[in-house]
Amino acid sequence: MAVAVLRKASQMENQIKILCTRGISTALIDEARLKNIQVDVVPFITTEPIENIEVQQEIENALLLSATIVFTSMNAVEAVAVFLQDAIPNWRIYCIGNTTRELVVKYFGEHSVAGFAQDAVDLANLLVLEEEELEEVIFFCGNQRRPELPGILEAHNKSVQEIIVYETIALPQKIHPFYHGILFFSPSAVESFFTLNKATEGTIFFAIGKTTAAAIKSFCNNKIMIGDQPGKENLVETMLEYFT
Repeated sequence: MAVAVLRKASQMENQIKILCTRGISTALIDEARLKNIQVDVVPFITTEPIENIEVQQEIENALLLSATIVFTSMNAVEAVAVFLQDAIPNWRIYCIGNTTRELVVKYFGEHSVAGFAQDAVDLANLLVLEEEELEEVIFFCGNQRRPELPGILEAHNKSVQEIIVYETIALPQKIHPFYHGILFFSPSAVESFFTLNKATEGTIFFAIGKTTAAAIKSFCNNKIMIGDQPGKENLVETMLEYFT
């Protein structure tokens, strides 16, 4: 009995501790635990749809158009989907991230997905390549959207109509324990984290894409691992592979 207690104590001392800044499934947390990795989930941002008459009218007008649409967030897809009626709009949709793409397929159909990329920069470049004659894009986004995508499109003479359909709210809080790894899924979460925290030596940062990685680099010089595929599940798996 004493040997078992000592063994358990030793395992806890050697346990890898991970901070995940966004909710993940219990299955992933349990998978990590089996590998002696403790995952603490602490959100650093939350989002809320913008519900006013101006935004509603912009969305409803867009639904009547034959248009090229860009989604870089699942929150934007869900905010727009609220206004869908029985008819599916005639949209060519470009999107990033597995979850965002799955929601686009769910609400607008597989046929609507015209292009898919890992991050906003790659998506903008893909759109420029495939839509040479395109003059205007409708970009459903949040109030803290990154500038890279519209910047690339406008540099190639494509007008970007931005419709802000949700807002991101920072939830900064001080983190006291040492974590061997910290997972980030958006630049907004990175900025919220570093509002009250500094990078500790030896902590490995995991970023869902290049844009989030760039945000981390602006605050520290720690090692950064980027998920090889979009999606929060893939980033968790990247972390598990790294530490095991």
